Formats: sequence, structure tokens, C-alpha cells
Amino acid sequence: MIRKLIRKVLELPAGMAKRRGKLRVYPLPQHGIRRDQLSSAALRVTSRLQEAGYSAYVVGGAVRDLMLGVSPKDFDVATNATPEQVHHLFRRSRIIGRRFRIVHVMMGPETIEVTTFRGGSVDDTNETGRIMADNSFGSQEEDAHRRDFTVNALFYDPSDETVIDYHHGVKDLHAKKLVMIGQPARRYQEDPVRMLRAVRLAAKLGFEIDDATKKPIRAHAHLLKKEPPARLFDELLKLLMSGHAYACLKKLREEGLARGVFPLLDAVMDDKAGDDPFLRLSLDSTDARLRADKPISVGFLLATLLWRQVNQGWQKRIAAGEKSLPALMSAIADIEAEQDNDFAIPRRFSVTMREIWTLQARFDNRTGSRPYRFLEQPRFRAAYDFLALRSEAGEVPRELVEWWERFQRADGAECERLIAEAKESGGEEPAKKRRRRRSGGRRRSEGSEGGAE
Repeated sequence: MIRKLIRKVLELPAGMAKRRGKLRVYPLPQHGIRRDQLSSAALRVTSRLQEAGYSAYVVGGAVRDLMLGVSPKDFDVATNATPEQVHHLFRRSRIIGRRFRIVHVMMGPETIEVTTFRGGSVDDTNETGRIMADNSFGSQEEDAHRRDFTVNALFYDPSDETVIDYHHGVKDLHAKKLVMIGQPARRYQEDPVRMLRAVRLAAKLGFEIDDATKKPIRAHAHLLKKEPPARLFDELLKLLMSGHAYACLKKLREEGLARGVFPLLDAVMDDKAGDDPFLRLSLDSTDARLRADKPISVGFLLATLLWRQVNQGWQKRIAAGEKSLPALMSAIADIEAEQDNDFAIPRRFSVTMREIWTLQARFDNRTGSRPYRFLEQPRFRAAYDFLALRSEAGEVPRELVEWWERFQRADGAECERLIAEAKESGGEEPAKKRRRRRSGGRRRSEGSEGGAE
């Protein structure tokens, strides 16, 4: 009776009060997070809010990661101050969002996302239960109830270095278990993207998804198809750039979310995906760059995802007698047709993909002035890195990659020697093609060779 009354008053999902238990406050010796482990910006934001008389806590993934011994990529702050009050306190800040207003506070190169404690009800939902507007504010406890997973509902107070836990999040974190707060089916209806977050967090953290949290996923996967393509594309990038991309894709397939939800992944995660060394190498390379804090090219990453389909079409056409470059262009055109219909890849990325793919056919041309002109291509380095991945996967000879590596670093005399070496080994333009050009009149200068490139 009491639990039902609590749920009715706070409008909490059924089952949420059952596991809520009592508030637990963990002192520093029990969690080990010191205030100096926070970024200076996060510490300054929480301090200024508290000095102004508001409550303020670092919350969510940053607290979780610090307890796991991982350096957070960013820090979020939760407070009882309204967005307008936060904005008034910080000169370099802006209020964003319509479904739920938040404040971005800029301090130096860092941006801290500040959210007001959310209340127990939502402003507007559609016919499927999807939240359309969510601007009701509440207490810290209500805010904890509204968060997705127990390990993400931890609050850290820098002033006394305590962790506040309403949902056994610390216990679940130590057990490496991902548990949804409330009724999972209802929470997935409120926001279907939570299913993708469950998969991403489980793969990234090496956690098991709790049985009750996992069970409704397959039955509710169809809800993701109603999400805006742009939002799904953003979530796909989060999966691919999680630092555990291959594990995320495998987990998607295991939970029934790979096919039918992301058309791009339909082309990638088929029965042959597990045997694709190029895909595994490219995703592992992306993970390594993220761990080393190096920049990632989204266009390059997407180009590697779809390369198997492009390469299969390319090799099939070559086997049928087509020339290499026209065959490659036709294979790319087929993939681009699918992209326009289904993949919803923004043009700024698809242009990079096309350039990287197209340049693969030029690495075999290593005579005359072509190598010099090729080096001047803006996408040469990305195309070369792509070629190197292909070599690691056994698609092209390692000698070809090594030749281009030496050519990039060589001086004038060494470049000429490498070109002569390539000519002797068969890298010269076919004689039949040279004769055809001479028969058509005076041969073009080395500075321009027409449509062949």
C-alpha cells in the first residue's frame, strides 16, 4: 500500500520503489574519489553554485568512471538551481534544449553540462509512451529516480567528498551489473535510445546487463525505427567511438538490435562480419587512437565499415573484365545508392568516404609524375592509412605499402630510383594504353593525364 502511494504521488514507474531502499551516503574512504580528481572547471562550477546557496553535485558517468579508476571524458553537474539561475551565475553560458533545458557553462577549453534536478513526472508523451517534453523540476531524490541505470544515478559532492546513492548503484558497480531504474519496458517506451545505451555501457564497461533490464529489449527494438535518423546516427557514432567498437557491435547483434534498426549496420553485421579481418582491424585501430587521445575521422571510420561491400563489388567487376578504376567507381555508386535510400549518412562524411575509396585505385600507378601528383591530394594520407589497413588484412601486398611509405619520405634522387624500381617490377602503364594515346595525336604532358585518374 505504502509503495503504491509513493508511486502514485511521485508518478514513479512500478517496481522503482521496490528496489529504491534507503539513501546511502559513502564517505571518501569507501569510494576513493578525491575532489582533486575532478577537472578544474567542474570543481569551479559546483563551488560557485554552492557558494550561491544552491545544491550542486558531479553526477552520472563521471562518478561511475572515477569509482572504476577510469579518467572521465567529461563532467556533468546536477543542481537545484533552475536553468535561468545557472545562466545568471555564469557569464559564459547558454541555455539549450527543448525537451529538457540544460545549461552549457564554458570555462576555458572545457564545457560543463549543468542540469536542474528533474521531477517525477513528464510534461508530454506520444501514443507509444515516448517522452516529447520533460521540463518538470524536482528534488535530488526524484532526479535519481528519473535517471536510466543505477550506476549512473550516483551524486558526488566535492565539498565533503561524499557519494550519494539512492538505488544501490555502488553495489551494482562493484558487481559489474547494469540495472535499469524502474520498469525497463516502460523506460524503453519513454526513450527507446536507452536500449542502445544499455548495450554501449555493457560493452564499454565489461558489465553484464541485468536479466530484467535485458528481457524487454528484443520486444521493444522496433521502437527505435521511429526515432529520427539523425538521432540514431549520433547514437551509432557513440557506439563506434566508445573505445570498444567491435564489442559494441557484437553486443548489438546479441541483443537483437543490429539488424533492422541501423541500415548501415545491416550492411556490416551479416553472417560474414565475424570473419572480416579488415573490419576488426579498422575498429581496433579506432579504439587505439581513442585510448591515445588522438583525433578520429568519422568519414574514415564509416569508409572502413562499408569497405567490404565496396571491395566485393569492385573485385567482381574486375573479374568480369572491367578496368580497375571504372570498376571501383561503379561499386562505389552502388553503395552510394543504398546510402541515399537507407543509411542517412551526412554529406560531410559521405564525401570523405568516397574520396578515400576512389583513391585506392591510384596506388598501383607508380610511374612517371603520377606519384608526385598523388602526394598532393588533400586526402592522400587518409587514403594511405586505409591502404595500410587493407595490407594488414591481407588484401594488398605489404610491399606496395612500404613503397609508398618510402616515397613519402624520400628526396628527389631516391624518389626517381623508387619510380624506376616500380617500373621494372611492373608498375609501368600498359603498353597497349600508351600506344592508343599516341595514335590519338600528341601525347599529353606529364602534368595532366585526363580522365584516367
